[in-house]
Amino acid sequence: QVQLVESGGGLVQAEGSLRLSCAASGGTFSAYAMGWFRQAPGKERDFVAAISGGGISTSYTDSAKGRFTISKDNAKNTIFLQMNSLKPDDTAVYYCAADPSRPWGRPSPVPNEYDFWGQGTQVTVSS
Repeated sequence: QVQLVESGGGLVQAEGSLRLSCAASGGTFSAYAMGWFRQAPGKERDFVAAISGGGISTSYTDSAKGRFTISKDNAKNTIFLQMNSLKPDDTAVYYCAADPSRPWGRPSPVPNEYDFWGQGTQVTVSS
């Protein structure tokens, strides 16, 4: 069983930055594709970014391209989401997730393909 714990959320002004972390325990972390998703009140959980098991392949939703960077430290069993130029529309609970079925290749943006989820961390961007 994989356990994921997010941290790093908080309140930030527009155009500010935050760095989210997700620490994993259990399983073979280097073999898991990992993703970041977010859910605003009253909305569905949306894809933000994902990274392959080896950390070579990444993918981003269009709104995150150029502003967010996902990275993976297999030695520390941790992934990160560096978020710059934050906007009020980025306000949401951010979740990390693990996909054990996709150790290589392009990671999936589909939430249902991720088997393990963290509890989420709140990000609030004020205007």
